[in-house]
Amino acid sequence: MGMTTLRDAYKRWTARIGRSALALLALIPLLGVATGLAGATSAEQSPSAGAVYVIPVQQTVQSGLAAFLDRALNEAEEAKASLVVLDVDTPGGRLDTAEEIGKRIREASVPTVAFVTGKAASAGAYLSLNAGDIAMAPGSMIGAAMIVDGAGNAVENPKYISAWSEEMRAAAEINGRNPDIAIGMVDPNRVVEMKEIGETSRQGQIISLSAENALKVGYADKLANTVEEVIAWKGLSDRAVVEIKPSLAEKVSEFLTSPGISLLLLIIGLAGIVIELLVPGFGAPGITGLVAFGLYFFGQSIAGFAGMESLVVFLLGIGLLVLEVFVPSFGILGILGIISVIAGITMGAYDTRNALRSLGIAALVAVFVVGVVVYIFRKRGVWNRFILKEELTSDRGFVSQQPREHWIGQTGTTVSLLRPSGIAEIGGQRVDVITSGEFVDQGKAVQVTSVDGTRIVVKEIPGNAANLNKDV
Repeated sequence: MGMTTLRDAYKRWTARIGRSALALLALIPLLGVATGLAGATSAEQSPSAGAVYVIPVQQTVQSGLAAFLDRALNEAEEAKASLVVLDVDTPGGRLDTAEEIGKRIREASVPTVAFVTGKAASAGAYLSLNAGDIAMAPGSMIGAAMIVDGAGNAVENPKYISAWSEEMRAAAEINGRNPDIAIGMVDPNRVVEMKEIGETSRQGQIISLSAENALKVGYADKLANTVEEVIAWKGLSDRAVVEIKPSLAEKVSEFLTSPGISLLLLIIGLAGIVIELLVPGFGAPGITGLVAFGLYFFGQSIAGFAGMESLVVFLLGIGLLVLEVFVPSFGILGILGIISVIAGITMGAYDTRNALRSLGIAALVAVFVVGVVVYIFRKRGVWNRFILKEELTSDRGFVSQQPREHWIGQTGTTVSLLRPSGIAEIGGQRVDVITSGEFVDQGKAVQVTSVDGTRIVVKEIPGNAANLNKDV
């Protein structure tokens, strides 16, 4: 009966996990479709060589923007563009992503101009400084590159401030701009005199420049109201203009790869899978968890970070965790499964260290969620699959033993020697009996004095056993 229960449970598990896995595998073809969508803009247009490419930089600086800019710059380089205009309006973002984008802009094989139409703050200022020229629209600003944490609080670690200050200084020096101003945009303790505008930054302040002041101190090369004015300034008004915009897939990827959303997907994915393993019978938690992981890998894939190998490693880990439930392996399959899941997630992330940190946070939150769900549905836990819960009660037709109270007072004859237990014939039935300790010979008359569970206690009756009425 135990093996049958185990086989039935295994069949139900494999069927449910199979359906859940299909939900994730169904998303795999979307990766190829979305990748095709990412290049739809370039496929629809066939600009002539020497065109001017306009690329918007109007979102938070994070992994999705890095993938989009790399794709757009590749198109411009393949088309041998005369100029790339980066339309900048960003509040900043991740420093590591900014460094990657800045390097890509510096190494571009086509001329670049950063046209600041709104804010070029923080990481946005760094990107602009890495372009060949900077044009700014009236009312725009550049600067305020102080390092802040996720809550917007200033980071005062001297190591980080020094490293980022050097990055900004190097970017400023590329085109002969005053490096002290770039450092003053990062370090509030740096005092910088800007004679061109008659100002000196005081301690506790970071430098932020308006378009007019940026032009005066050399942090802008041109004031312009429109992209057309920037193109005319470069003497390329006769060239075709190609506007590169993020595709639908890239917009979705930008959303899915943002730190908050990717962390939420990891929490939902981990919690859903673990709940399905510990509290089977629903199916919804497992499917939800796999879909969340599918969206995670989808976003990372479109951003250019996750390949098919990371998804395969992740699915292998899920399979090993499922096998651990049914196959005795002393935890080996479970450990290999956990390692594979972690490896798959980190392989598909932009930054391994950041992915591990996010995974750790997600695991802690997921443990709490799983704990609550397991407590609520504790009676449906996987451990109950291997426990026989059927009660053998009389109302279900099971009778453990016949009542024996009716034996009390009846008499009979010993069939065997009682020392002190043996067999007696009472009421026409042979039953096991026991005395209170005394021995009784075979053929002696006895009377039942008490019944204790399955024990029938008798005592010898003096006299001739043959004269006793056995049916009394």
